[in-house]
Amino acid sequence: MIPFDFQPRTRIVFGPGKIGELGVLAKECGGSRALLFSDPGVVAAGHSERGLESLREAGLETRLVSDIHQNPSTRDVAAGLAIAQEFQPDLLVGLGGGSAMDCAKGVNFVYTNGGCMQDYWGVEKATSPMLPMLAVPTTAGTGSETQSFALISDENTHIKMACGDKKAACRVAILDPELTLTQPRQVTALTGIDAIAHAVETFVTTRRTAISMAFSREAWRLLATNFARVLAAPDDLEARGGMQLGASFAGMAIENSMLGAAHALANPLTAAFNIVHGQAVGLMLPHVVRFNGAKVHSLYVDLLNATAGESGLPDARNGADGLADFLAEQLERAGFFTKLVQCGAPRERLPELAAAAAKQWTGQFNPRTATVDDFLAMYEAAF
Repeated sequence: MIPFDFQPRTRIVFGPGKIGELGVLAKECGGSRALLFSDPGVVAAGHSERGLESLREAGLETRLVSDIHQNPSTRDVAAGLAIAQEFQPDLLVGLGGGSAMDCAKGVNFVYTNGGCMQDYWGVEKATSPMLPMLAVPTTAGTGSETQSFALISDENTHIKMACGDKKAACRVAILDPELTLTQPRQVTALTGIDAIAHAVETFVTTRRTAISMAFSREAWRLLATNFARVLAAPDDLEARGGMQLGASFAGMAIENSMLGAAHALANPLTAAFNIVHGQAVGLMLPHVVRFNGAKVHSLYVDLLNATAGESGLPDARNGADGLADFLAEQLERAGFFTKLVQCGAPRERLPELAAAAAKQWTGQFNPRTATVDDFLAMYEAAF
C-alpha cells in the first residue's frame, strides 16, 4: 500500500480540430493578452497562425515568440522574457513540441517570480503566483502539457535543469491529433520513442503509485500498439490520436512518479555529444530494463499484460528480456542508431559520462540503485 496525494491541475480537451477552441478556452482562464510560444517548424506548418487566429477571434491581444531552439536553454528563456516584459501578457500559450511548452513555462517562472532560471532548478521554488498557461502539443512525445516541470538547459554548462512547481502546471491541454499529421517521420519516431520510454520508466520507479501506474499502463497500451502504425501510415489519424493521448497520459505518470536511469543516462549524451534526446533515451532504455529486471521483473510482466494478445507485442511471460528486445526492435524499426559508437561517443569518454549520469536527478528514482560502475556497465553494453 503506497500513500499518494493526487490532484489533477490540467483540463484535457482531446479531439480533431480542437485547436479551434483555443481562444474560447483562453478566455475562460481570464486572459486578455496572450503570449504564444512556438518554434519555426510549427510556424511553417501554419499551426501557430491557427492558434493566433483563434485567440484573436475570442478578442485577445496576441504576440508570437517563435525563435525557440530544440532543447531550450536559458538563452531561449531570456529572449522570451524580454518579449514578455515588453508585451505584458496575462496568459501564456505553448503551441508546439516540448521545447515550446518548456520555454513558455520557463518564461512564466522568471516573469512572475523574478531572478533567473537557475533559481528554480528543483521543486517548488516559486513563491508568487504564475500566469495561467494553455498547452497545445503538436507532437506526441514529452507530455509536457500535463506536467508542472520545465526542462531547461544551462546555456554555459549544458546541464539540463528540471524546474518544477505546481503553480507552473498548465490550466488546459488541447490535444488535437490533426496537428501531428505534419510531423516529419523522424520527429514522429523520436518523440514516439521518448513517450514509450516515459511509460516504461514511470511504471517501475520508486515513486510509483496506484494512480501513476494506471496512467503508465494505459500510456504503454496506446503507444506500443500505435507506434508502428504511425510510422507505416503517417496519415492514420486514429493512430495519431492514440499516440498523442498516450504521450499525455505518460506525462501525467511522470508528474506522479518521476523517471529513472534511462533518462539519467540519456541526458549526458545530449549534453556532451548533442545526441537528440529520443535517440539517446531509446538507445539506453533496453539496457536499463535488463538492469532493473533483477529487481522488478514482475512489474514488467504486469506492464506487458496490458498488451497481451496484441500482434507484434512481446509475450508478458518473457518479462524484462522480452520488453528490452522489443524496445531495441522499435529503435531499429524507426531507423535510429542502436549502438553508442554509431552516435559518435568515443569509448574513452564513457567513465566521464557515467560520472555525469550518477549525478542526474532522475536516477535516484530508479527501482534498482545504480552506482557509477553500474552506469558505466550500461554504457559499455550499449557501446
